[in-house]
Amino acid sequence: MKKMLPIAMSNRHIHLSEKDIEVLYGEGYQLTKFKDLSQPGQYATNEKVDVVGPKGILKGVRVLGPARKQTQIEISLTDSFVLGIKPPVRDSGDLAGSPGVKIVGPKGEVELAEGVIIASRHIHMHTDDAADFQVKDNERVMIKTSGERGLIFNNVLVRVHPSYGLEMHVDIDEGNAAGLKNGDMVELIKE
Repeated sequence: MKKMLPIAMSNRHIHLSEKDIEVLYGEGYQLTKFKDLSQPGQYATNEKVDVVGPKGILKGVRVLGPARKQTQIEISLTDSFVLGIKPPVRDSGDLAGSPGVKIVGPKGEVELAEGVIIASRHIHMHTDDAADFQVKDNERVMIKTSGERGLIFNNVLVRVHPSYGLEMHVDIDEGNAAGLKNGDMVELIKE
């Protein structure tokens, strides 16, 4: 029997630390929720910032909440050309040696020494889903898409946690290349 799961395309976004929120928006500032995201406890905020690289600017980059311990910007390869930087493809939180940029908010600016990545394609899975799919946390799998531009994504990271909802995340470049839209079903294949 095929093991199917939904897919979601992730557009450029930023996770801010409490310290950087205060620099960009003012002392004691609290992020305001725009809408909940598919993963429990995660949300898009009303706040947006501009991200400035050596060659260009990404205006209006959405801030996601809640605040994190370290500021992290997730962009696509196409976005990296606009900014003029070469971010690595990395798992979330693995920021060492990644390029930095300037972040501009309404009350201030932050110069990041590092923190820009192209997020690795990954799957969020509840522990029950992991048992059903017979996979473990940090395992790598393949995902098969269908349709006119069907393809196989290799090296997809599985993240398992009791608070996660079942969903695969790819960036907008990868999703567009495969002709996908949010909610399309894809098949998990063990490598």
